[in-house]
Amino acid sequence: MRSPVDGGNTVVGGVYLSVARGAFRRYSTYRAATVAGTVTNSVFGVILASTMLALWRARPGLGGYDAAQAVTYTWISQALLATVAVWGGGFQDDLQARFRSGDIAVDLYRPVDFQGWWLAADLGRAAFQLVTRGALPVLVGAALFDLALPGSPLVWAEFLLAVALAVVVSFGLRFLASLTGFWLHESEGVRAVMTVVSMFFSGMLLPLALFPGLLGELARALPFSAMVQLPADVLLRRRTGTGLLALYGFQLGWAAALLALGRAGQALAVRRVVVQGG
Repeated sequence: MRSPVDGGNTVVGGVYLSVARGAFRRYSTYRAATVAGTVTNSVFGVILASTMLALWRARPGLGGYDAAQAVTYTWISQALLATVAVWGGGFQDDLQARFRSGDIAVDLYRPVDFQGWWLAADLGRAAFQLVTRGALPVLVGAALFDLALPGSPLVWAEFLLAVALAVVVSFGLRFLASLTGFWLHESEGVRAVMTVVSMFFSGMLLPLALFPGLLGELARALPFSAMVQLPADVLLRRRTGTGLLALYGFQLGWAAALLALGRAGQALAVRRVVVQGG
């Protein structure tokens, strides 16, 4: 017989799964935006890949990548741009709208965890973006360029796990940025700063191996590297064996730390809402 605790956990898990499915379906209704985004990622992928090829012809082996790996990295980063929301958005836009309307106070007192609800929604969003704006541009890249994509299903499974952890890390960062809305009433400025920092330190613009000296060490130690650089490392087989386990450990560690910080911020936000409401 199932215990009441098990039954409660099943119900809660079902709620989060429903939220993720709902987010997936919601984003699937934006067909024109999805097509436009896919075309944009593909066009920029061609431009950036061509630039990478020119750079690697002048500097072969730069950063430890050969030309095919460098071009592949470009297409992976384009595939992850919307998936891990390097530019922000997703649940953040919904939260900002609820700050402005005042509905955020109601959200905090629903019988479902506030952070868990938005994490589930973001995972659903990410799954849709990976299938569309992620996979399709890579197919375009594979048709136009010589890509160093793995043939092993195991490597692809390892990559998907790294992407899932990257989404959680990204969510943790974006959730913290959005929580500032409880104090600032408008988190757009913080979000803009987060976007610039994420673009630079995630490896979205260039592989972090090309960053010199202390800047490179700092970039690799920050959580942003878990968003693009590390999933790309997995797919390009730059991390295997114990190195791969260390990579997952890095992502998990930052995901846990950021979610914990977000939960602490959420607790402070609830107190603030109560005080303001009182």
